[in-house]
Amino acid sequence: MSKKLLWCVLWLVPLYGCAQDNGERHYRIALVGFYNLENLFDTLDGPNNDEEFLPRGAKQYTGAVYWDKLDKLVRVISGIGKNRSPDGLALMGCAEVENETVLRDLVAHPGLADRNYGYVHFDSPDERGIDVALLYNPRYFYLFTGRPLLVDNRYPDGSPRHTRDILYVHGKLSGEEVHVLVAHWPSRRGGEQATSPYREQAAAVCRTVIDSVLAADPGARIILMGDLNDDPVNKSVVEVLESKSEPEEVDGSSMYNPWMEYYRSGKGTLAYRDAWNLFDQILLSGAWLDRTGDGFFFHKAVIYHKSWMRQHRGRYRGYPLRTYNWNKYMGGYSDHFPTYVVLLKARD
Repeated sequence: MSKKLLWCVLWLVPLYGCAQDNGERHYRIALVGFYNLENLFDTLDGPNNDEEFLPRGAKQYTGAVYWDKLDKLVRVISGIGKNRSPDGLALMGCAEVENETVLRDLVAHPGLADRNYGYVHFDSPDERGIDVALLYNPRYFYLFTGRPLLVDNRYPDGSPRHTRDILYVHGKLSGEEVHVLVAHWPSRRGGEQATSPYREQAAAVCRTVIDSVLAADPGARIILMGDLNDDPVNKSVVEVLESKSEPEEVDGSSMYNPWMEYYRSGKGTLAYRDAWNLFDQILLSGAWLDRTGDGFFFHKAVIYHKSWMRQHRGRYRGYPLRTYNWNKYMGGYSDHFPTYVVLLKARD
C-alpha cells in the first residue's frame, strides 16, 4: 500500500464516531447536515439526461438497485448524530436528487418515516437533471418559504452552461428565524482552474443573498451548505463568500467556515487519486458564534463516518463506498461522506 493511501485509511480512525461531549447534555441540541446522495435517480425515463440510470441503461439501474440504494442512504441518514440527539438531523441539505419522486420515497422509507421529514425541492436546469433539496423535521423547523436561485453559467461562446440552482429556504429552527442556502456548485470536469470561474459565479449568487439578508438584519442567522466542488482554501469560498476559519476573524459580513482544520490535517469528505477533498461544507454567519445570548450557537463540525461506509479492499481502500464504480454496481452508499454541525442552546 502506498504511503499516501495508507494515510487516507489511517486518518479515518480517530476522528469519527466520537462519544457525545459531556457538556452537550446540558443544552438543547439542533443538528444541521448535508449529504451528497450520489445520483439518486428513479428508474423512469424522464426528460433529462438519465439514460445510464435506467433498467436497460449502461448501469442496469433496476428497481432492485434503486430500492437497495434507498436502504443504504437511509441507514446513513438515520444514524447521523444519533449519539447526540435521538431525532437525528433537524435539517439536511442534499445534492444529486433527480426529482420529487425520489425525495418522496426517501422520506417515506420505514427507516425515516417516524421523523415525518418534509422537503423543499425545485426542478433545476442542470444538464444531468440532478437537483438540490432540503429535508426538515417539522418538530424543529417551521417553513416560511423557499425558492430556487438561478446560476447563469455561460460557456466562452456565450451559450448556456446549465447547472444546479441554489436553493434558498426561510423558516424557524426551534423558534429562531434562519435563512438556509443549499448548493451544488459546478463540477471540476474540464480541470480545476478552467472551471473555477463557474464556481465563483455560483458563490457570487450565494453572496448576493447573504448580503441582502444581512442588510435587512445584521444579526441574521444564515447557513450555507453544499457540495461546493471546492475546498475551504479555494477562491470561491475564501474570497467570494468572504469566509473565515477563525471565529475571532468573523465580522458583520463574513461567513465562518469550521472545516479548515480538517482540511489542513488532510481530512475530507471524498477521495481522488489518494488525496482527500473537503467539498461538503456548512458555513455560518457570525450570529451563530455568539454564546452570550439565549439563542442557538455553533458548537462543533463533524464529518460523519462509519467503517461500513468505506471501501475495505482494492485500489480504493479507505475511500467512501460508492454505488457504482463506473458501470459496476458496488452496493455502496455515496462517493461522499456527509457533514453536520452541532448547534446548542441553553435549556429554559
